[in-house]
Amino acid sequence: METATANEAKTRPDVYALVTDKIIERLNAGTVPWRKPWKDAGMPRNLISGKPYRGINSLLLGMEGYEHNLFLSFDQVKKIGGKVRRGSKGHSIVYWNVPPEKQEDERTEATEEGKKSHPSLWYYTVFNVSQCDNLPERYLPAGRQPDRIPAADAIIRNMPKCPRVRHKEQRAYYHVIEDYVNMPKRRSFRTEAGYYSTLFHELVHSTGHDSRLARDGVVEMSEFGDEMYSKEELVAEIGTCYLLALANIEGEFANSAAYIQGWLGKLRNDKRLIVKAAGQAQKAVDYILNARSEKDEA
Repeated sequence: METATANEAKTRPDVYALVTDKIIERLNAGTVPWRKPWKDAGMPRNLISGKPYRGINSLLLGMEGYEHNLFLSFDQVKKIGGKVRRGSKGHSIVYWNVPPEKQEDERTEATEEGKKSHPSLWYYTVFNVSQCDNLPERYLPAGRQPDRIPAADAIIRNMPKCPRVRHKEQRAYYHVIEDYVNMPKRRSFRTEAGYYSTLFHELVHSTGHDSRLARDGVVEMSEFGDEMYSKEELVAEIGTCYLLALANIEGEFANSAAYIQGWLGKLRNDKRLIVKAAGQAQKAVDYILNARSEKDEA
């Protein structure tokens, strides 16, 4: 992973606030970032390593609207002989800076209270391939990037401990006590995208069950409208969009003014909400995909 530049390390802004302000900016413009369809551009990933960005970074980069969601750092551009186009504005992505054990021991000895240092949230800058010149031909995308995740039915079929999916009532919900998802009948939906958007939403909720990830917002069965319920809903919304993008499905969402204003209020009151929710959504998606756990960038 690329390290932060000297200037970035010195200034050390409040990274939670930086990320939240970016999301609020998009909401004020009438766009819901976690509902941004990324079908044509693919999931955001690093051009050199090919690894997808995760958690909040997937949202931050995916909402920029590039033709190809391929990014690299300034040092990576130079290393392969390219140049960042003059005047291009980079995009901040975040990662956890974990102090080495030796440094933790030294800091622990130096403090009166004997408290260990904790990981802190840092950021660094990347650029989209469209902002760069002279990139070697072998790195340039030839049309849309191929899908790396099977279609929606395969995602559902391969989910570990997948809850039963019923079609008995004309409403969608996840029943945490009996551990099943109820869905309206497929013919009730105008499109297949609408059906999968709803089903993925409920399956993300189901990952919070005691037998899976034991997420507080599900295990404690929060009341409608309270803080924990709101966070769980945001986790499900973001996780749904990740799954739709991975399945190459463009979701159908209604970005109403009331919906946007509701989330603006919550994000302004809690600058950590979007970062935490995106991280939990990533864990939920990893579980559904039965993906091997890797260290998150954020």
